[in-house]
Amino acid sequence: MKILRLILPTPFPVGPINIYLLREDPLTLVDTGPRTEEALQALREQLRAVGLVISDIRRVLLTHTHEDHCGLAGIIQRESGAPVHVHQWEADHLSAERPARVDEELLRGAGVPVEELARMVERYQVVRSYADPVEHVLPYRDEDEFLFATGSVRVVHTPGHTPGSSCLYREASRHLLTGDTILKSITPNPVLSADPGRPGQRFPSLTRYLDSLARVRELSPTLLQTAHGGDILDYEEHYHRLLRHVQKRADRVVQLVPKEGITAWEMSQLLFPTVDGLHRFLAASETIAHLDHSVAQRRIHRETTSTPADRYYPI
Repeated sequence: MKILRLILPTPFPVGPINIYLLREDPLTLVDTGPRTEEALQALREQLRAVGLVISDIRRVLLTHTHEDHCGLAGIIQRESGAPVHVHQWEADHLSAERPARVDEELLRGAGVPVEELARMVERYQVVRSYADPVEHVLPYRDEDEFLFATGSVRVVHTPGHTPGSSCLYREASRHLLTGDTILKSITPNPVLSADPGRPGQRFPSLTRYLDSLARVRELSPTLLQTAHGGDILDYEEHYHRLLRHVQKRADRVVQLVPKEGITAWEMSQLLFPTVDGLHRFLAASETIAHLDHSVAQRRIHRETTSTPADRYYPI
C-alpha cells in the first residue's frame, strides 16, 4: 500500500496540516484539511500531480472532527460520492446541528467569567465556519478494519485530544497514522469536551490521553506519521519525553493550588498569564485536564460549592 502525504495550509496557529492519501483500491483519504479556498486549491493541485482528481476518492477516514481535519469533507463527498467515516463518539459533530466546540455549561463550572465565555463562543463561531456539514457519515469503532485490495488498516481508538480521536494502523508494516494524537514537536491539547458516556460531565481527557499513549506503545510502531510536523521514528523515546512533559506540568499545577482553594479558570491564568484569542480556551482546557487528572491521582481534591464553579484544594 502506497501512502502519500499531502500538505495543506490552514488559517490556524498550528500551521499546515498533513493529510494522507492511501493509494490503493478503494482510493482513501485520511483527513481533509479546512474549508478554505487555499486548502481546496492545494488539495486539487497535489492530487493532480499524481494523476488524480477529487472525484476519484472512494472513501474518507477522519481521525477526529476538528475543522482542520474535517473541513473539506462535505465538498469531497459532494464531488466524489465518497462516504465519510469517523469514530462513533463524534459522528454527530459533522451534522448541520453539530454541538459547539465551546461547551458553555462545562466552562461555567470551571469558573470562566460571563464576559470571557462570550468571547470564547464568538471566536469559535469563526472556527466553525471552516467546516461544512457532511450528509453521509458512517461511524467506526475501535478495532474496526478498513479493507483494501492488498491489506487493511485498523482503527486504534486513542481518546484524549478529543473523545473520538483515533489512529489508523497498518499492521503489516507497523505504520501508524496518528492524526493529532501524537505530534512530533507539539504536545496535543486535551481539549475540554463533554463525556459521551456521562451526559453533563467532563471527559477525563488527560487521563485517557495517557492511556492512549501507553496503548500506542504496545503496538511498537516503527513509523508514526502525524497531522502536523514531521514523522516519528523512535516512539519509545518520544513516549518518555511526553510523559516527562506531562509530569512537569502536573507538578506545577499541584504546587500552585493554594490552601484557600482555586477554580480552574483562576489556575489557567496562573499557568498561562499571557495567552489570548483562541488560545484562551485551549489554556483553560489544558488546565482543567491537569486538575482533573491530579484529582484522579489523589494529589489534590475538588469540592463543588454553592457557586457554579468547582474549587480545588491541596490534600
